Amino acid sequence: MTTSHCTYNWNDCLAIFKDNLPLDQYTSWFEPVSVVSFVDGNLTLSVPSPYFVEHLEEKYLGIIGSVLKRVYGDNVSLFYQFEQIQNEPATKVDMLSDNRSKVIKDEPVKANPFEAPAQVSFDSQLKPHYTFENYCGSISNRLALSIGETIANDPRSTTFNPLFLFGPSGCGKTHLVQAIGIRIKELDPRSRVLYINARLFESQCTAALRNGRINDFMAFYQSIDVLIIDDIQDLIDKERTQVTFFHIFNHLHLNNKRIILTSDCRPSQLKGMPDRMLTRLKWGMTVELERPDLELRKEVLRRKAALDGLSISSDILDFIAENVTGSIRELEGIIVSLLAHATVLSQEITIDLARTVISNSVKVARKQLNFEMITQSVSSYYHIEPDDIFTKSRKREISDARQMVMFLAKKHAKMPLTAIGTRLSRTHATVLYACKNIEERLPIEKQLQEDVAKIESDLLK
Repeated sequence: MTTSHCTYNWNDCLAIFKDNLPLDQYTSWFEPVSVVSFVDGNLTLSVPSPYFVEHLEEKYLGIIGSVLKRVYGDNVSLFYQFEQIQNEPATKVDMLSDNRSKVIKDEPVKANPFEAPAQVSFDSQLKPHYTFENYCGSISNRLALSIGETIANDPRSTTFNPLFLFGPSGCGKTHLVQAIGIRIKELDPRSRVLYINARLFESQCTAALRNGRINDFMAFYQSIDVLIIDDIQDLIDKERTQVTFFHIFNHLHLNNKRIILTSDCRPSQLKGMPDRMLTRLKWGMTVELERPDLELRKEVLRRKAALDGLSISSDILDFIAENVTGSIRELEGIIVSLLAHATVLSQEITIDLARTVISNSVKVARKQLNFEMITQSVSSYYHIEPDDIFTKSRKREISDARQMVMFLAKKHAKMPLTAIGTRLSRTHATVLYACKNIEERLPIEKQLQEDVAKIESDLLK
C-alpha cells in the first residue's frame, strides 16, 4: 500500500479516536503519532518516545485495537518506531489481532561493562553466600522475605514489579536482593541476572556518555532479564544518569523484565529524583526492612559464629545481641573480632572480652530503664514486696525503699517529679524532699553509697 494511501487510512483512525476520546487526551496522545508504513498487514507508527508506547498500551489498547480492525482489517499488527536516543537500534512493539501485546526487539551488539566486548556471557556480580538459606528471618523482615521468595520462585510474574526495598543501612537489604538473584539463576541458569550498586551504575553511565558509547551501554542494560540496583538513592541529583536509567527502566518494565531496587528511604523521600521516575518506583511493591530485632540479632550471631567455627556460649551471644542494636554488619564484625582474639591471641571468649570488643567497635546501646524496673530492683534489694512501696506505711525500711525509688526514677528514668509522685500517690514536694535527702546523704553515708551502687549495678547489667 502506498504511503499516501496508508496515511489516508490512518487519518480515518484519527477521526474515530477524536470522536470517542476527550479532546485533551486525543491532542496529547494521538495527534503526535504519524504513520510510517502499512505492508503485509503490518502497520508501523512513529511515536515520540518509549513512554508513548507504554502509555498507549496501558490506557488505550482496547480502543486502538478496535479502530485498527475496523479500518485496516482483522489481521492487522501494530508496530511502533521511536528514537530513545540518537542512532539507537529500533525497538518495536507488536499488537496482535487478539489485543495481546508482546515486545519484539532487534538484538543489538551487547556492550557489557563487566567484561571484554568479545565475551558472550557475563558475571551477575552475585556473592554465592548471600542465599536464602543463609538469610535470617524474623518479624522485622518477614514480609520482605516472603515477597522475595515469591519473586525468586516465579520471576516471570508481573506481580511486585518493580520491588522496592527500603530501610536503614545494615538491615539485610543487600543480602535479600542477592538471594533473589541467586535463586533465579539456580532455577534458570540462562537467565541474565545482574546485581549492581547505583554508584557503579552512575560511574559506568558517565564513562559511556563521555566516550560516546551510551547507545551500547543502554543496549546492554536493556538486555537484562533481572536488574538489581542497590542504594538507588545515590542517583539523586545525577540528572543525566537519571534520564538513562528512566529509559532502561521503561524498556525493561514494558518487556515484563524484573526490576529490584533498594534504598535507605521510601520513594516519597527521594528528593532530587524526577516525578516521572518516582511514579514508576511506586508501580510495584514497596516494602520496609526494619532494624534487626533482638531475636534476629541472636540468630545472626549464632549463624555467624557457627560459620566461623567459633564456640561461644549462649550467655555471651545474648549479651552481644542486647548491646549491639545498630546493624547486622556490626554484629558480624563483633564475631570477626572475637575470632581474632581467640585464634591470634589465644584468649578465652568471655563476657568481659566481648564487652571490650564491643566498646572498641560500636557505641553500646544504653539500657532503657522505666519506673517498674526500678521499683522491682529496689524492692528485691531491700527484701520487701513491691506493692508495699505504694502503700501509706511509714515503716523505716519501706520509707527508705520508697525514697530510693523516687531518687533512681528521677536519675535513670528521667521522670518528672510530678509523674513520680503520681505513681506513688505522693505530692511533688514529697518527691523533691526525698531526692534531695538522698543526694545530701550520699557523700557522707558509706552504707547508702553501697546501696545505690548495688541497685544501679543490678539495673544496668
